[in-house]
Amino acid sequence: MGKITKIGPKGLELIKRFEGFRSKPYLCPAGVPTIGYGATFYPDGKKVTLQDEPITEQQAEALLLDTVRIFEKCVDSYCTDELTQSQFDALVSFAYNVGCMNLKISTLLKKVNKNTKDPLIEKEFLKWKKSNGKVLYGLLVRRQAEAALYFNRNQE
Repeated sequence: MGKITKIGPKGLELIKRFEGFRSKPYLCPAGVPTIGYGATFYPDGKKVTLQDEPITEQQAEALLLDTVRIFEKCVDSYCTDELTQSQFDALVSFAYNVGCMNLKISTLLKKVNKNTKDPLIEKEFLKWKKSNGKVLYGLLVRRQAEAALYFNRNQE
């Protein structure tokens, strides 16, 4: 099996499930203008604003696929080449939500690169459950789902 560099269907579904589809721009819990499946900017680099026109679900899917490429690249460049598809998918979902820089500086990444099978990796996912200093239930559930995907435990 070759090196994994693209998110799989399970990873995309996880992102879609937790981001949810919104046709109109809205402020995410961190106060950032967002549209579609959690997109904060468009393919041309323009930031989403609250004045933007609504988009269709089909446009949101195209935007998600375009945006996720950025996070595939950062996971690919920061992580060991030994990742399984489930591990790669979970890390792309994580990076999509918290950003590439946060992945890069995380203890999660250090543990993944030291030993991809380390059971303590799950605790590292679960540390990332706050927004603006507050624990958000939705983030906790997402981190649990990402950890379950990472360790290839049955989803739902």
